Amino acid sequence: MGSLVEALRAAGCVFAEEEAELLSGAARDEAHLAELLARRVGGEPLEHVVGWAEFCGLRMAVGAGAFVPRRRTEFLVERALELVRPGAVVLDLCCGVGALGAAVAARTPGGVELHAADIDPAALEYARRNVAPYGGRVWEGDLYGALPAGLRGRVDVLVVNAPYVPTEEIGLMPPEARDHEPRISLDGGPDGLALHRRIAAEAPGWLAPGGHLLIETSTRQSPSTASSLTSAGLTTHAETSEDWHATVVIGRA
Repeated sequence: MGSLVEALRAAGCVFAEEEAELLSGAARDEAHLAELLARRVGGEPLEHVVGWAEFCGLRMAVGAGAFVPRRRTEFLVERALELVRPGAVVLDLCCGVGALGAAVAARTPGGVELHAADIDPAALEYARRNVAPYGGRVWEGDLYGALPAGLRGRVDVLVVNAPYVPTEEIGLMPPEARDHEPRISLDGGPDGLALHRRIAAEAPGWLAPGGHLLIETSTRQSPSTASSLTSAGLTTHAETSEDWHATVVIGRA
């Protein structure tokens, strides 16, 4: 274990001891451990290397080419859980590996009718695994275009972590993100909010009466995100957590 920790420290891994334990736990044998170590030292995200990410106390399947769910997004899940009811229709749009929807479903007594949608087929392979324990259905396509017509006007809680990084700021992101996560999961367009506007504009047609849209954004961008929801006819407010370093804009139909 000592040499493993030393190799991780030399590669700049701050939590080398913890990472060494996770790599050892994921390895089938010594040869596999050496392979995993080489991938991590080469800069791959730890979650890609071990094949899972912790999110809301759950293990979410992830892997190469998939966006790793961020811990700050747990704040969005907490806000959604305040609004969801047993049996509610929950939609995780721009779902990536389906972490938001799976977490909401897992923590709702009595369960929900869960749907998850994304345009990235690679991410959806993991999403299917993550939402399956909750009976979730996965749909592939561009935003609402992925969804069956029968969902229109039925969604009680719509959770969204769409890309909101401005295109020219992607180069400032940590190498683990910019080099190993798909650009489509990071790039929010010139001002970062291109998808937010599209999602907000069509949301009223998919939300049930009294349904809610919750969308993660940055504190700096939150007034613009909120404006998009308000322009779509939703009653809107923003919530920020200093502990999570997270901001969520919430709109009610």
